[in-house]
Amino acid sequence: MKEKIGIQKKIQGIGASPGIAVGPAFVWDPRKPLVTKRSVRDEDIEREKVRFREAVERAEREITEILQDLPDELRAYGDVFQFHRLMLRDRMIYEQTVALIAQEKVCAEWALACALDRARELFRNIKDHYIRERIEDVEFAVERVIRILEGNGNEDPFTPKEPVIIVACDLSPEDTIRMKSNKILAIATDKGSRTSHTAILARSIGIPAVVGLEHVSSAVESGQTLVVDGICGVVHIAPDEHFLEVSRAKQARFNRRQLHIIHSSHLPAETEDGHRIKIKANIELIDEIPAVIANGAEGVGLLRTEYLYLAHKELPSEDLLFQTYREVAEKIAPYPVTIRTLDIGGDKFTSHVHFAPEINPALGLRAIRLSLKEPELFKTQLRAIFRASAFGEVRVLLPLVSGVQEIRTAKAHIEEIRNGFMRDGVPFDSDIKVGVMIEVPSAVLIADHLAREADFFSIGTNDLIQYTLAIDRVNEHVAHLYNPLHPAVIRMLHQTVEAAHEAGIEISVCGEMAGEPLYVPIFVGLGVDELSMNPQAVPEIKRLIRRCRQDQCASCVRDLLGAPSSKDILEILGACISNHLQGEEDLTSWCSLS
Repeated sequence: MKEKIGIQKKIQGIGASPGIAVGPAFVWDPRKPLVTKRSVRDEDIEREKVRFREAVERAEREITEILQDLPDELRAYGDVFQFHRLMLRDRMIYEQTVALIAQEKVCAEWALACALDRARELFRNIKDHYIRERIEDVEFAVERVIRILEGNGNEDPFTPKEPVIIVACDLSPEDTIRMKSNKILAIATDKGSRTSHTAILARSIGIPAVVGLEHVSSAVESGQTLVVDGICGVVHIAPDEHFLEVSRAKQARFNRRQLHIIHSSHLPAETEDGHRIKIKANIELIDEIPAVIANGAEGVGLLRTEYLYLAHKELPSEDLLFQTYREVAEKIAPYPVTIRTLDIGGDKFTSHVHFAPEINPALGLRAIRLSLKEPELFKTQLRAIFRASAFGEVRVLLPLVSGVQEIRTAKAHIEEIRNGFMRDGVPFDSDIKVGVMIEVPSAVLIADHLAREADFFSIGTNDLIQYTLAIDRVNEHVAHLYNPLHPAVIRMLHQTVEAAHEAGIEISVCGEMAGEPLYVPIFVGLGVDELSMNPQAVPEIKRLIRRCRQDQCASCVRDLLGAPSSKDILEILGACISNHLQGEEDLTSWCSLS
């Protein structure tokens, strides 16, 4: 492994979560363990060598045990493990590592990783294809030793001992959920968009992130110093000292700006001409509730419940769901919590319940469709929600509704539970509200009919944009076409708000658009009643709303509705912000140094 000191490189991606981070990279590969450079004192060098030798001996024993336990049908592959064992004692690995520990005064795992990097260089120059590819066997052997040195391979790579910037091709939802450590400074990934799960989680936990970098995971080596600029969507690799100094100053300036905004987060989101908008937070874990309160949100506008189903091998019991929902309701009280019923497809379950594979799960058996097809699954969740309603203000939100009949069928199940609880004397809120997510074009077009069936609407802009424009927002080949400012999207938002207000029901927006400062004048002008977003976005959105006038934003929206293209809409929106939010600092102006 090399430190490319003096080699500076800049990669442009998509700013997914604002902020600046400076620190060493950790290139995450599911096969590879964490390697962090650590200097050792002269008197500790011999001890470090002993650590390495003992780790190699243990790796050899493990390989021997594997060989002994190989079933007969796999005996033919025994040579592979023999090769791994031999590689552990090979001069270019073993002796090189011991030498590097003493020469560089570094820990054994770092020295071993450097030795492996040098071996890769040697193999790269070998002409014979078969021999050249044997570097993979060397890598597997070395990685076994590194895992032993790092703690027997059982350490969670997303809870590093030292601060790191995670660099990866992509991160799964499970990976991102595990990234709660305060040692993770930032995220940089090859894939992703502003609405990918990586981006959403990064904003949720408040760390800078740049996604869509295409090849950052291959351009960066673990240990290299990076500057991740989530404001401008740029990653700088091995920057020089001058740029590091400039970046740290920019980081300090951004942090001061954020602190200033947070200090006023307790103030209501009321425009200068008296239009009040409730600001709530989207969460999926109970651990996020302190952030909801600290950032000034007025409740949970969207509690995602999928994690409870994905995190267990078996389907969660009614009692487990109830205890979780109850805890959220009690902790967020006196504010309300809106619980979205299961919003995944059968293809996502890790439990023993199996569903037939689907060619296109996004358009298949998911969300309300799955709930209605599996009524016991649905009613178990509903019973838990109703029981939790006795401990705080709880609302039910039905996802991916596309027609009136889906609501009526869902309400029939709800009525059955309501009657059963009343008969059995189970305490619950008899006035519990049932809302509908508007996230497909059909729901917008019949919003007037849906509004007569629902107690409230909540617009899920992520899916609404995706389905309206027929764009898979996580597909890197078409993600750039995902455009919240498309004229069709603006008109759909307007039509839905109009239908809700004509029916006398509240309407909120809980998609990613709700937490984007650029779109604040649109939602103020449309007259939405509530916005729900990741907790960290709350202070900034409240601050911007307080600087708006509702009448001016309404005038801006009227102009937007007549615009033929997203380019025109962006220009009108820019003029609106420039004219009516004078003095507002535009973060994009911070990108001149990037």
